[in-house]
Amino acid sequence: MSFEGFLRYMNSKDCLIYKRAHTIVYQNMSYPLRDYFISSSHNTYLISDQLIGPSHLWGYSSALMKGCRCLEIDCWDGPQNDPIVYHGHTLTSKITFRTVIEVIDKYAFVVSDYPLVLSLENHCSPKQQEVMADYLETILGDKLLTTIIGDMFPTDLPSPEALKFKILVKNKKVGTLEETVLRRGLDSHGEIGEFVEEVEQSEDDDADESTPAPPKSPLLKRRNAVKRSPPPPRKKRKVKKIKLAMELSELVIYTKAEKFKSFEHSRANQKFYEMNSIGEVKARKLAKQTANEFVLHTAKFITRIYPKGTRATSSNYNPQEFWNVGCQMVALNFQTPGLQMELQNGKFMDNGSCGYLLKPEFMRSSTTQFNPYNVTGNHNPVTLSIRLISGYQLPPSNLSRTNKADPLVQIEIHGVPEDQVKQQTCVIKSNDILSQRQFLYLSLGQLEQNIMLRKNEISSVVKKVLLSHIKKKTSITYYEPAQFHNVWEKININGKVNKIEKTVLYITIKLGQKNKPCSSL
Repeated sequence: MSFEGFLRYMNSKDCLIYKRAHTIVYQNMSYPLRDYFISSSHNTYLISDQLIGPSHLWGYSSALMKGCRCLEIDCWDGPQNDPIVYHGHTLTSKITFRTVIEVIDKYAFVVSDYPLVLSLENHCSPKQQEVMADYLETILGDKLLTTIIGDMFPTDLPSPEALKFKILVKNKKVGTLEETVLRRGLDSHGEIGEFVEEVEQSEDDDADESTPAPPKSPLLKRRNAVKRSPPPPRKKRKVKKIKLAMELSELVIYTKAEKFKSFEHSRANQKFYEMNSIGEVKARKLAKQTANEFVLHTAKFITRIYPKGTRATSSNYNPQEFWNVGCQMVALNFQTPGLQMELQNGKFMDNGSCGYLLKPEFMRSSTTQFNPYNVTGNHNPVTLSIRLISGYQLPPSNLSRTNKADPLVQIEIHGVPEDQVKQQTCVIKSNDILSQRQFLYLSLGQLEQNIMLRKNEISSVVKKVLLSHIKKKTSITYYEPAQFHNVWEKININGKVNKIEKTVLYITIKLGQKNKPCSSL
């Protein structure tokens, strides 16, 4: 076999590290919607930053082609009674709501057959809300879910299997689902519903997520620094009246947007078809202070996390910390590449890239004691061995005397805090190809707490190749996400196979690191 033939063989399907059985939908899709992680996008219409960047239909088609199952649409009153979509109170460009729905109708089920949720950030007047409802019904047709599944009133959410090829509207709703079912068949055109919602002024992270917060000036920061012990902010409560066109309200069936107040309030009052959206800052605080309560909450209700308003450049938070507490919809800015989107892509490449991943049983139980910040229990250690065969097409390194690459491989595991580990191989000096004799040995037996993560399947796997060009101060990143549970036939694993499912793995090849000492592997 020639060298070129060997490379073609190594890159063929026969040598893929992925398990082929997982390239199709293989998980049980008959559990309620809340029992799944759902691929979710934030401000889907934006393809750049949050302040002056363009809004484009490509944002929706691109997200759908990546398997995204929850899209966000920020709706505002437009000219000639035609609603528009853009990032309100900013200089981002505008697109029409009608064209957005047309693109969604075209691409909704190209990649995945499972339900698509349209998260409406609704700022329209009741008159234009009726126009929105009309577009949704006329353009989407039978794809739009307009009533409950079956004849009997449900007591739980339907499954992704029962909702195949259906599009759900997430929005605020007047009254209850029971009242909507009773009004089925009645003409609601022209009717306006009104309800009162409490707003907490001090919770800036829960404020209108479509409006970015202005950055603080350096002078203001210095003035604030002088204050030794500022008094705690008082929560000023005010009441906001919300008017909804009943025609749009009636389209909300299983995904009613309900403002999150507390875990105690949700346990006592929240209905099974109501879901919460929580800003990343508040969600992070809740996860660290009351992690088990958060897991119990997400075991019962769908919870969506969205980025804070100060992320003007469309940067992303680490989604892993919210997957760790069972949050189903962890919304990211899909247009921004990086570690966060690599974790997202790697995680949702599993299960046939359908956008739905069944949460582990311990995250679905109503009596779970799981706490990602305090993993307890007896777990058998597992040894993971990875053999590095070779690397190729590495560019020259300006920092090498011989102008050849000085590569190394880094492996990083992401999951619960106790599961974080990062190790690397020795540098192969002046060598464009990794030596076949190099062997990386990563012992997970030293990380017994990590086995809880692997046993409970709450992480994804990403293989990443990073080529850094120091001279130009730029980097070109090529990543190839995969689930590590796909590698049983390719690597040696001692112990029970089901202990390592869905681990996050990073393999990074860096240039210009020839003076880096070897770690003991």
